[in-house]
Amino acid sequence: MNLLLQRKPSSADHMHGDLFDNKGNWLAYTLEDEKRKVKVPGETAIPAGTYEIKLRPMGESRLDKPYSERFDFYKGQLWLQDVPNFTWVYVHCGNNDDHTDGCPLIGLERFGSSIGRSRDAYKKVYPLILEAMDKGAEVFIHVKDT
Repeated sequence: MNLLLQRKPSSADHMHGDLFDNKGNWLAYTLEDEKRKVKVPGETAIPAGTYEIKLRPMGESRLDKPYSERFDFYKGQLWLQDVPNFTWVYVHCGNNDDHTDGCPLIGLERFGSSIGRSRDAYKKVYPLILEAMDKGAEVFIHVKDT
């Protein structure tokens, strides 16, 4: 399975994008910290590139308990592999750039510097990825800047 995160030019403190499935269907809006030439921890978007998504096993992330309590389908964080100069990059819920340390947030509404209905987006996107993984497929996200 291949996902495309198409990012738009950043503002002073955030960057919006759109997430598409491998058929070109829109899945969700995205929100990240702004792009920077030099990484500032907790304030910089991941670099454009292609990253495999794997599940980080339950019990290894501080997000496991709140996510497992909210989502009955939850089996672990959607973890982007081998992101240069980053660790523990996840696709996860959140509404503004204060809710991310470089991870792509997803939502079904976008306004100003925020996204909304993040949990609804997670309920839409996570099961699609999990289904592909359960069938033995590798899942990749292609992060591209316009």
